Amino acid sequence: MNTMTLEGYHAKIEYDAELDTFRGEILGLNGGADFYGRNPKELRTEFWKSLHTFLEVCKEKGIEPRRHYSGKFNLRIPPDLHEQLAITAQVRGTSVNKLAQEALQKEIANAG
Repeated sequence: MNTMTLEGYHAKIEYDAELDTFRGEILGLNGGADFYGRNPKELRTEFWKSLHTFLEVCKEKGIEPRRHYSGKFNLRIPPDLHEQLAITAQVRGTSVNKLAQEALQKEIANAG
């Protein structure tokens, strides 16, 4: 995944073949904000403009700009994978939650 970061905010960058340009979507917001650019410099400039416009609107309306994450989510997996996860956690002397958390952290580190 191609990403761009500005002031602690992250955006997913994709090429839009129809427009022959790049599109960025700012992630983790309480609303939507996107931007377009033909090259990295233009993308970064438009990212900044879009982000600050979004933040101004949030301030005017009294909205928290960042989406809140509770740290909890449901994960549905096949029963045999659940069993393997539970056994692996027991062998390692840890919890299923901790083992899953470590696996997710590794995946995110590898993706970056």
